[in-house]
Amino acid sequence: MIERIIVLDNADAALFFGVNNSNLQLLKTLFPKLRIVARGNVIKVTGNAEEMPLFEEKIAELEKFCGEHNTLTEDNIVDIVKGKSPNVIKQDNLIIFGMNGKPISARNENQQRLVNAFQKNDMVFALGPAGTGKTYVAIALAVKALKNKEVKRIILSRPAVEAGEKLGFLPGDMKDKIDPYLQPLYDALEDMITPAKLKDYIENKIVQIAPLAFMRGRTLNDAVIILDEAQNTTIHQIKMFMTRLGMNAKMIITGDITQIDLPPSQLSGLKHALRVLDGVEGIAKIEFDKKDIVRHKLVQRIVDAYEKEDERRRHEKVSETDSPR
Repeated sequence: MIERIIVLDNADAALFFGVNNSNLQLLKTLFPKLRIVARGNVIKVTGNAEEMPLFEEKIAELEKFCGEHNTLTEDNIVDIVKGKSPNVIKQDNLIIFGMNGKPISARNENQQRLVNAFQKNDMVFALGPAGTGKTYVAIALAVKALKNKEVKRIILSRPAVEAGEKLGFLPGDMKDKIDPYLQPLYDALEDMITPAKLKDYIENKIVQIAPLAFMRGRTLNDAVIILDEAQNTTIHQIKMFMTRLGMNAKMIITGDITQIDLPPSQLSGLKHALRVLDGVEGIAKIEFDKKDIVRHKLVQRIVDAYEKEDERRRHEKVSETDSPR
C-alpha cells in the first residue's frame, strides 16, 4: 500500500470535485482499489501500488481539461479515464472557456484583430462605441494569459470621473464608494472565473481592480494591465498610467472618444495619446464601429439615433455661423 498527495494548482477545486463532491464520488467508483480523500485543493490517495500510477496520470489529464474548459462533467471524467477524447464543441476564434464551459470567442473581425494585436504588441488601444465587446475581449485575453501562466497578475483600472466630490457622500468605506465605478470589470471577470477562485485571486492580489489614481508610483511587471473608459482620463493621468508598464507586461487601453465625460475645457488624455503615439513601434490601434456592436440589436439603433442627432446639431451650428448678421 502506498500514499500520494496531489495538489490541484491549475483547476478550480469546486469545479473539479463537482456539486456535492459528485465528481469525487465518481472517481472513487472508477478506482475502487484506492482510498481517495479531498480537502480544499489537496487530494490524498492511499491504496494499490499498481493502480496508483494510472490514477495520477488521469488526475493530471482531468485537471488540465478542467483548467482549460472551466467545467468538468461526469461524462468528461468517464471519457478521460477510459482514454477517450471528451466531446467538446469546436469553436472558431476561441479565446477561453468561461463559466460552465461557455466558449468565449472573437465574434467579429475587429474583435479578432484585437486578439491578434495583443499577441504581437505590448500596448494596444481598442476604440469604439459601447457594446462592441472591446473591454470584454480585453479581459478574456488577460484571463487566458493568467491561466497559461504567461503573467502572474491581472490589473484592471478605470477613471472614476463622476466621483470627485460626490465620493464623500456615498455610504461605506473607500472600497464601497469606488466599487460601483468598477462593476463592469467585475461583471466580465465573473463570466470567466468561478466565484471562489475570483475571490481567492482578489484576496491574494493576483487580480487587482482599482481606480486610476491607485496606479501612481507603481511599476507593473509580469501582468496584463487594462485601462477601461480611457476617454475620461486627462493627459497627465493617461501618461502616468502608460509609464507604469514593466517587464513581461502588456497593456490594453479601451475607450470611446464620442463619450467623453470630462469638463468641456479639458482635453481627453486618450485623444492626446493617440495623436502623440501614432506610429510608435510596439503600439497597435484597433478601431471598432457600430457594425461591431454585439449587445441587443436595439443598442445599435440607439447609437445610430444619437449619431444623427449629433450631426443635426453640428449642421445647425454651421448654419448659424454662416448666416448673415
